[in-house]
Amino acid sequence: MVRARSHKGEMMETLPLALWLDLAGTFVFGISGALLAVRRGLDLFGIAVLALAAGLAGGMIRDVLLGATPPTALADPRYLLTALAAGVFAFFAHRLVERVAKPVMVLDALGLGLFAVSGCTKALLFGLGPLPAVLLGIVTAVGGGALRDLLVAETPRVLREEIYALAAMVGAATVVAGAALGLPEGWTAGAGILACFALRVVSVWRGWRAPRAPGS
Repeated sequence: MVRARSHKGEMMETLPLALWLDLAGTFVFGISGALLAVRRGLDLFGIAVLALAAGLAGGMIRDVLLGATPPTALADPRYLLTALAAGVFAFFAHRLVERVAKPVMVLDALGLGLFAVSGCTKALLFGLGPLPAVLLGIVTAVGGGALRDLLVAETPRVLREEIYALAAMVGAATVVAGAALGLPEGWTAGAGILACFALRVVSVWRGWRAPRAPGS
């Protein structure tokens, strides 16, 4: 069982659900980073770097902000191995994955939901209130994708007009609402992931944009 230290210095056990959501998000985001590397013609090392960046950066930022150091991604070897496995998978199976319509976007949306939920869940576990927990859920969700895009000289998706951080906020807010209502964690997590994923995919499909300043 993975352990984490709260801001009060008390030892707490991370919920298995949060751990598996973290690992699933790491793998999915790792594949998205590796696929982007393949598209840019990077070699095996470049693929591994983008898989690690996409899969681990968001969770590491979250853990540093929580004071949970060293970050779980460095303390638990399963995280590094999961991200590297995602890179290896994409290296050999990228042609198969590319058959999916907009594979990077779909994987990105799924990873966004997984990390928004896991980040918010861990923040609540550390005793944070609803708003800070939602904020950390968003940071966890967008951090890896932002670093991935920057490494290939792209404007991070979170800064574009597409619905991105808003989708992560919806997923994290679902977790907070479920916790406040005392709903089962599994159902709440599933609802949060689905809400984030659906909003992100539909927003791309329908061309929705985040609100902009009037007259801008």
